[in-house]
Amino acid sequence: MYARALVQPTAHTTHAQLARRLGFWSAIGIVIGVTIGSGIFRTPAVIATRVPDPTWMLAVWLIGGLISLCGALSVAELAAAMPQTGGWYVYLREGWGRMAGFLFGWSELVLIRASATAAISTVFSEYLLRSLGYDAASAATAYVAAAAIIGAAAANIRGVQVGAAIAGVSAAAKFGALACLVLASFALGGGAGASASNFTASGRPVDAGLFGLALVSVLWAYDGFADVSFAAGEVAEPHRNLPRAIIAGIAAIIAIYLAANAAYLYLSPIDQVAQSPLVAADTMRALFGAAGVAAVSVVVTISTFGALMSIMLTAPRVFFAMADDGLLFHCLASVHPRYGTPHVAIALAAALGVAFVLTRTFEQLADTFVLSIWPFYGLAIAGLYRLRRTRPDLPRPYKVPGYPVLPAIFVAAVMYLVGNALVADPVWTSVTFAIILAGVPVYYVAFRRGRP
Repeated sequence: MYARALVQPTAHTTHAQLARRLGFWSAIGIVIGVTIGSGIFRTPAVIATRVPDPTWMLAVWLIGGLISLCGALSVAELAAAMPQTGGWYVYLREGWGRMAGFLFGWSELVLIRASATAAISTVFSEYLLRSLGYDAASAATAYVAAAAIIGAAAANIRGVQVGAAIAGVSAAAKFGALACLVLASFALGGGAGASASNFTASGRPVDAGLFGLALVSVLWAYDGFADVSFAAGEVAEPHRNLPRAIIAGIAAIIAIYLAANAAYLYLSPIDQVAQSPLVAADTMRALFGAAGVAAVSVVVTISTFGALMSIMLTAPRVFFAMADDGLLFHCLASVHPRYGTPHVAIALAAALGVAFVLTRTFEQLADTFVLSIWPFYGLAIAGLYRLRRTRPDLPRPYKVPGYPVLPAIFVAAVMYLVGNALVADPVWTSVTFAIILAGVPVYYVAFRRGRP
């Protein structure tokens, strides 16, 4: 499991090396641990508000899952061909050049990862406070969330195996808890007022723009399907383990997400779901009373902290890889002499997360994250076509099935997502893209002449 794998050389080899200590089960634990975080427990209310019809609500979850599956099948080819620390950054750099890679890293630095870290830690704090009997909407929520970020960073600095182990245990716990919630809902829901009539179409019109915004919320819940690629330089036998972990992980997540949303709707009409930000807790209250609320709050607390651990394990590797390329300050490529982890990059990611969690709401954080990272996902997957043409000799132990159709579906979905956001919410979408494009002059002034 921890043996160093023999890796085929690509156009770039990192100078600062991280040991390959993560096996298949650790990798799939990271996929599930990152992806099942706050989304399935927090966003159903937002989606029910935007799409007030049970059929369309389930449809948007299915569509988001299929889009993510197309992305997972596509990125698995890139991950197997270029199993280097940095993940999406590496794929953008190799497919479209150094500036594309830099803009992704710049966005990770100033928008993406801080938004994700802050959003997940916020849900962790809300459920933790609720499980302890405190008001989840109190001012203490942000401070508890900040403390969680610092704790997750400290554990990951201590060692990659520590972070992966906690993420893996958390992944198993929350997947099992969701499965139990689904089974209990359909087995015992009849005595708690559940009704199959809740799935009947409401007849209300579904606005196309709001449907697109609901898809943004769904993609927040699915995001993370390929985040294990950020730590690809630490995965043993990456050519074999990365594609298997990514594909198996997202397939399991699609199944459990659809089942969980069906359970929510079976217990509560869609109008009630729309008014329930902590929908998992309210579902368990209907089934088991206060004991159910306490149980699910503990599970969601574990779930979100596990996702936070996974993010702190994977995301700082982007800063590490960029610094090693000369595209960020070189101190970020430092490896801890005792623990063998990129400790400076992890500390920076934690500091940015704390700054965001103290200044923004969950909805703002989630929408900002999706709008700032998914265009890069589409660009990286589009790079498959260019790499197939310009680098036919690149070792490809796994090739995306259905090429060129599946990658095209994913790219088209990202284009729709961006276009709809520009129409439905032009101000904040424009601000987000302006911040991303501000990285262009930063690149030319400070990092264009970094080590090639």
